[in-house]
This record gives sequence, C-alpha cells and structure tokens, in this order.
Amino acid sequence: MNNNIKTRFAPSPTGKLHIGGVRTALFAWLFAQKNNGKFYIRIEDTDRERLDKEGIPMITESLGWLGIDWDEGINSQGESIGEFGPYIQSQRLDIYKKHIQALLDSGEAYYCFCSSERLEQLRKKQEENKQPPMYDRKCLKLSESEIKEKIDNGEKYVIRFKIPENGKTILEDLVYGKIEFENNLLDDIVLMKSDRFPTYHFAHIVDDHLMKTSHVLRGEEWISSTPKHILLFKAFGWEPPQYVHLPLILGPDKKKLSKRHGSTKIPDFRDRGYLPEALINYIAFLGWNPKTTQEMFSLKELIENFDLSKINKTAPIFSYEKLDWFNVQYLKVLSLSDLSERCLTFVGIYLKNLESRIKNRELENDDIGYIEKIVTVERERIKKLADITENIDFFLFEEIEYPVELLIWKDVTHEKIKNNLEKLLEIIEKIDEKNWTVENLEKQIMPKAEKADGGRGGMLWPMRAALTGTKKSPSPFEVAWVLGKKVTMKRMDDAVAILTEQISKSK
Repeated sequence: MNNNIKTRFAPSPTGKLHIGGVRTALFAWLFAQKNNGKFYIRIEDTDRERLDKEGIPMITESLGWLGIDWDEGINSQGESIGEFGPYIQSQRLDIYKKHIQALLDSGEAYYCFCSSERLEQLRKKQEENKQPPMYDRKCLKLSESEIKEKIDNGEKYVIRFKIPENGKTILEDLVYGKIEFENNLLDDIVLMKSDRFPTYHFAHIVDDHLMKTSHVLRGEEWISSTPKHILLFKAFGWEPPQYVHLPLILGPDKKKLSKRHGSTKIPDFRDRGYLPEALINYIAFLGWNPKTTQEMFSLKELIENFDLSKINKTAPIFSYEKLDWFNVQYLKVLSLSDLSERCLTFVGIYLKNLESRIKNRELENDDIGYIEKIVTVERERIKKLADITENIDFFLFEEIEYPVELLIWKDVTHEKIKNNLEKLLEIIEKIDEKNWTVENLEKQIMPKAEKADGGRGGMLWPMRAALTGTKKSPSPFEVAWVLGKKVTMKRMDDAVAILTEQISKSK
C-alpha cells in the first residue's frame, strides 16, 4: 500500500451519528492511517426530506470527540476544506448535471415519465407473479420527439441507468471475496430524481471518482447494489474503487441493531459518561479481530494492528455489558486528576439541572481538589462518568434533610444516641485540620465507638446518618474527610439539635 490510498466517510446529516456509522468511519480512517493514505469526509445530503440542520456539526463533533480526524472534507460549520470540494453534495448539483448529460448522450441513461401509481401497480403485479420487482423499461422506447414533448408539457420525470441486458458483473470484495451477479436480474436504478437531485447511486459514483477514492468501506447491506455501481463506473469509462463491505452489527437478540436495543447514538454515549477511548476501542472489535489476546488498544495501536484481512464476515453482536467492561478498564488507568476533571463536567451539569450549588463553594475548574476527594471515595463504583452524580447530594448541598428516626441505631434510645454524638463531637473538635485524614479519623474515633452505647453501631450509624442523611454511603470516616472539619461538625451539631428537640417533645 502507498499514499495513493484514499478512503472516505460519507454520512447523511439526518441526526446524531450512530455506532454503525462510526464503525465505518473508524475502519476507513484506520486503513488510511495504516497505509500512509488520506481520509476525508463527504456529506451526502441529497435526501432533502430527512435533513437535520444540526446534522453536520453533530457528525464533526462526534468524530472529533472520538479522536478521528480527517485530511479534507468539511469543518463543523459545513465549509469545504480541500482541493476536491465542495464536499457537500447539495453544493455539487452542476457537477452531477454535467455527468448525467454525458450518460444521456451516450445512451447509458434515459428519461422515465412513469407515475408512482403505475410503478406501484407494476410492483404488485410482479409480486403476484413471483417475479423480482424491476422497472419494465417502458420509457426506454420513447423517441426524442416524444421525450421533448413530455418535457415541454411539464411532465415530471426521473433519469434511469440502462443496465446491460446480458453478461455478469463481478464484485471482488476485500471481505466477502468474489461475488457474481447476472445483469439481467438488475433493475434500471434511478440516477436523478424529479426534484433534479441525484440519488445516492449516482452522486457517490461521480464523487468517488472525482475525489480519487481508492477504497469504499460501507455496510454489507450495500452488496446487492454494488454491481449497479460497478456498471456505472464502467459506463463512464472509470476504474471502480476497491470495495470493503462490513458485516451488519446485531443486537443481543441477533436482529439488526435498532432503537429497540437502546440508544446507539454517539452523543448519548458521551452524555452517559462513556470514555471516548473506551468506546472507540470497543467499536473496533465490532467485526474486526486482531488475532491476539490483547483487548485494550490505543488509537496508535489500532492503527499499527489494523488489517482488512482481519475483518470478519460474521455479524458482531453489540453488547452494553462488554462496552461497560471496556469503560471500567479505561477508568481504572486514569489518574485521579484526569478522572476528576472529567467527572467535574458531569457534576456541574447535574447541579445546573437542579439549580443547586455545592455546599459552600462554587463548582469551578479551579476547585478540582474537592471533586478529587469525592472521586477518591466513589471511584470503585463508577462504571461511567455520569455515575459520579448518583447518591452524592450530601457532598454537594449545603443543607441536608432527613427524619430524626434515621439517626437511631436499632433499639438504642434517642437520649443515648444524642450522648454518643456529643462524645463524637468532642473527639472531632480535638483533631487538627492538618491531620484530617480518613486514617486518623478512624484511629481517633473507633476506640470510643467500641465502648459507645449500642456498640460501634451506636456511634457510627448516627454519624453516617448525620453527615449524609441516607442509609447507604461510603464509610463515615471517608464522608467526614471529604466534607472537611467545619461542615462535619456543623452537621453533627445539627443532628444533636434534632435529637434534643425530639427528646423534649416526648417528655
């Protein structure tokens, strides 16, 4: 391979980028990178009914987040960058018009004025006769004068490709091998729609040639259309690119991956807190096998190991369980500061949505130390970055609320629990802030807890409840360490006051 290798990713801007599209982009990018070639992005927006005005930035942002870059194509504003632009098909209509005329002039294409009603009746009749649904070439017989008359009368038309009636078309696919197609079983596909926009079949052929695409990577669902594309290349006298069809990605039920299997849109993975490096590593394994026992691959390692011969024909199964495993492995190797920086974003979003504030300080980037403490005690349970926001309100809010009964351990009386907390306050007050560590808190408190009314539970349970307002949390020593001495003492004082009031009411 050499630097004549050029691959592309050509999505339609119809919404968020999904797993299947990213797999195609990743494999095309890896192949180009491995062979010192080029990779570009082209936007295929000729289906005007399904366009999303935010589609292009969503595509570029998702690829950028995953670490996939490109040599030419479009930027986030939809501007073309490169010598073969424009890279947005709706901006290339004059180019397509020129090339469709060339096919008409050579007799390789023809006008078709058949209505949608006639075509539907034709399809039903063919189905009844158990024939393959194909256009019957009625309009191929029209004379030039008849065509002119219909056009002059304003009749709607499309332009179809005239498929050769005899012979075979051979696809030498780099994954599926040699596949032969009988030309007489191929339909005369539409090249130009009645709105004067080209179809995918036509536009991508012209673009791939003019943009010098050497290899086309796409899903296996396009295999049946590929002989028509090869014939189109030949009709122009062009050399077709090499085709690489990728196996379909299936859900756990072994059916085509879809909405019923949960969201597979890239921004949704990002918003749930998956790491881009974990997601890209997992996606690489959807249809590709490095033939080693290694599972963790950096982008650099993926480039070094990627080979088209290692793409499987067998359809891969998308598994959230396996993706979660990858995410946990990548979370484990992040430094505390890196993980905390990433978690800070999710905590900030969480608080913004609640219109709340962190207890006595703003959540700013320069306050990462407090988040690092939270991450330190929560790290083991985090599978995705968004998990950091679960059950940590007691770290974030200035005030917490809970019923007085939460402070009570088993059958220990309110009075004895109050006494235990007061003793605990005496211990805490004597601990210097420079020695405010989990280890020292445990060292100073545990001996007293062992002798407390109700045993250690009689002191540690109300301590946990007073600091968190919940039944489940990290250890009270970890919570106190994160909160700091000042807040810890205030919450303990508040708990004593709550108990004092309750005791007073019961007398």
